[in-house]
Amino acid sequence: MNSSGLITIGLPIALAIIMFGLGLTLTTGDFRRVVNEPKAVMVALVLQLFVLPAVAFGLVTLFGLDPLLAVGVMLLAASPGGTTANLFSHLFRGDVALNITLTAINSVLAVLTIPIITNLAIGYFGADGDVGLQFGKVLQVVAIVLIPVAIGMVVRRFTRTFAARADRPVRIFSIVVLALVSIGALLSERENVAEYARQVGLVTGLFCLASLTFGYATARVLKLGRPQAIATSMEVGIHNTTVALTIALGVLGSAEVAIPAAVYSILMYFLATVFGYAVSRGTSEAPAVDTAPRPPISRKTSP
Repeated sequence: MNSSGLITIGLPIALAIIMFGLGLTLTTGDFRRVVNEPKAVMVALVLQLFVLPAVAFGLVTLFGLDPLLAVGVMLLAASPGGTTANLFSHLFRGDVALNITLTAINSVLAVLTIPIITNLAIGYFGADGDVGLQFGKVLQVVAIVLIPVAIGMVVRRFTRTFAARADRPVRIFSIVVLALVSIGALLSERENVAEYARQVGLVTGLFCLASLTFGYATARVLKLGRPQAIATSMEVGIHNTTVALTIALGVLGSAEVAIPAAVYSILMYFLATVFGYAVSRGTSEAPAVDTAPRPPISRKTSP
């Protein structure tokens, strides 16, 4: 499987297309929002960059995972949120503009955080085999994550009509790729899949719930509004598993490292749905739209 052209060539290309589609939804204003609403952005970034890797490390240590599976969980923790987080935030009345901002920033930071966290995990857990993100492989991460996002943003700037038309097809393509890669990763290890599910199912499920809970609770404790708290929980609780799977399979060449992301990609839809329903129940706060300035509340008030 590792030598398959589908994995070594097709999967990185597919991810590049997905990241290009993400870039089509972003503008430079999404990055400038850090200045306008620093508190909300910083809460999510601190959770993403520091708290979640610590939570993942604690879980894999507590449950004594196999080294390669432990590396896979840490890779998952380092992966940014994505368009799925934006969708869930919209469904449960979150601040989608904040999600878009965080996705933009995290996509850039991931170029640094993924290699750092993954290599630290490989060294700490003593993962066997030729697994590591050396300089050449780090450049691959840049090529398939950051560059397509930048190109997408440039295209959006000059051809907004195309960007709008391409949004839905790219989202569908993203879901199909995620499903196929998750199934492929599980099938490639089908002899061990039951054991892997036993080992990482609970860990990835707890990690997802912890991420969602930390995101929401921290934002509320720091007096952020419920829409921003929901946005934060979805952004840090729903990771871009396509990125994790692509790096595990296409860059690191390890199906076992990919297993946690594959299992997580299945669990997160159910867990995020239940969590989103629970925290949004009974709220009358309107969901934010994907532009920074919010309309006056009185615009939709009923008599």
